[in-house]
Amino acid sequence: MPPRDALVQTVEATRQVNAHRQAARAGILMVNLGTPEAPTAKALRPYLKQFLSDRRVIEAPKLIWWFILNGYILPFRSPRSAEAYARVWTEHGSPLLVNNRSLADKLEAHLQSDLPRVKILLAMSYGKPDIDSAIDRLRRENIQRLLVLPMYPQYSATTTASVFDQVTDSLRRLRWLPEVRFINDFHHAEDWQQAIADSIRRFRNKHGEPDKLLFSFHGIPKRNLLAGDPYYCQCQASARNIAARLGLSDEEWLVTFQSRLGRAEWLKPYTDKTLESLAHEGVKKLHVVCPGFSIDCLETLDEIAVEGRDEFLEAGGESLEYIPCLNDSPAHVKLLDALCRRHGQGWPEFAGARDAGESELEARVERSAAAAERLGLD
Repeated sequence: MPPRDALVQTVEATRQVNAHRQAARAGILMVNLGTPEAPTAKALRPYLKQFLSDRRVIEAPKLIWWFILNGYILPFRSPRSAEAYARVWTEHGSPLLVNNRSLADKLEAHLQSDLPRVKILLAMSYGKPDIDSAIDRLRRENIQRLLVLPMYPQYSATTTASVFDQVTDSLRRLRWLPEVRFINDFHHAEDWQQAIADSIRRFRNKHGEPDKLLFSFHGIPKRNLLAGDPYYCQCQASARNIAARLGLSDEEWLVTFQSRLGRAEWLKPYTDKTLESLAHEGVKKLHVVCPGFSIDCLETLDEIAVEGRDEFLEAGGESLEYIPCLNDSPAHVKLLDALCRRHGQGWPEFAGARDAGESELEARVERSAAAAERLGLD
């Protein structure tokens, strides 16, 4: 009996030969941050370890950080994070993964209405489904062009660049690389700005006008900004453009940053401190939107909608209402469809090109079958 490795190589070779019998495809790799597999301390520990071991996320000396992570953060943070995840977990699983899968399915259906050779691949930077599994599909499905779409409207080295690192590391395993394009950010896209503005307007029409609108973005260490990360500026531009579309004056909105970790200074003003100060200043009704997140997750559904609300009410506020992310809404599908088409220009799969003609396809099948026979793979 052949060694196991030889059998694996033979199976993979068979898949690749069979893939050649299909017309070439383009893939859109949607990558989001990730989620644990369950809302338990046991599931949180490996997830947090993978996340907080990323050098793009934590830029501390490696040895010192290893002791901090394994000796303090994982033992104590895992149970607390599990409790927070349990508060937002649904019967179908993690809200981030459930909504992202739904969005991916809807986007693929929308694209394939006239671009039948464009596939959507979903992956998470941390946890499952992982990037390696998505990259493994390329050769099996004859995906020869890959458009990478990090699900972050604003660019940050902690998120977008981390996706780039992981995708390119995974591609190193392939002998035959696809043609690759990478979407850095899309906060400047007018249809994205309009979709966020429209969602805020609908929410205000239903729930009434607030005293103030707060744009809360995920924070990063201040040193990242000083080192050249454009995230802070892109967040400010995002909020400013959305507020302009709503016709808001400068006094009616503000920008804050949430989710800080550790003792280092992060981007300010901090969301939690601002919630307290706004309540003390007499703001009674507050709406909060998080346009740095494409899909609702722990940071929006719990940190803002639960913990943030409690902090605001305890400080004297009367009402804090969270405006959901775009999630799998038709507006989100439509704007991502347009975004991908813009970045896919020039690729035949994005030009509406159909499968090869019957005669060409038949010839390809014959050549593939002949190659398989010569290799003993049939």
